[in-house]
Amino acid sequence: MPTEPRISDFPRIRTTLSVYRILAYATGVMLLVLVVEMILKYGFGLEADLGGSGGFLALVSVDGHTGINLSLVAQIAHGYFYLAYLVVDFVLVTFLRWPITRFLLIAAGGVVPLLSFFTEHRITREVKDYLAARETAELPVATEARH
Repeated sequence: MPTEPRISDFPRIRTTLSVYRILAYATGVMLLVLVVEMILKYGFGLEADLGGSGGFLALVSVDGHTGINLSLVAQIAHGYFYLAYLVVDFVLVTFLRWPITRFLLIAAGGVVPLLSFFTEHRITREVKDYLAARETAELPVATEARH
C-alpha cells in the first residue's frame, strides 16, 4: 500500500482542502460566539433574544425569552458545523494518508477556541506546499515519458 497520495487524487485533495478551510473558519467563529454566549449566560445571567418583547435583538435573563433564543441557535449551528468539519477533516487525512494523530489534532480545532484558525493556516500551507513539491517532482518524469 503506497504511503503517499496518488497524483490522480490531487484535484480531490484541493477541493477537500477548500471545503475544510471554509468549515474551519465557520466552526471557529461559531465556537467564539459560544464562548461569548457562555460568558454572558454564566457570568451575567443573560442570553440573546431575537424578535421578542425587548426589540429586534435583546439580551434577556436566562428564563426571559419571548422570541428566538439566539444562544440555542448558536449551539446548534456550531454542532452541525463541527460535524461537517470532522467529516471533511477525516476525508482530507485519508486522501493524504496521514496518521490518525493528525486527524485528532485537526479535530481539536473545533473544540478549543481559536485553535481552528491556527490549524487551518498550518494545514493549508503544508498541503499546498506538499502538492506543489510533488507536482514539480513528477513533471520531469511525465515529460520524459512522452518523448
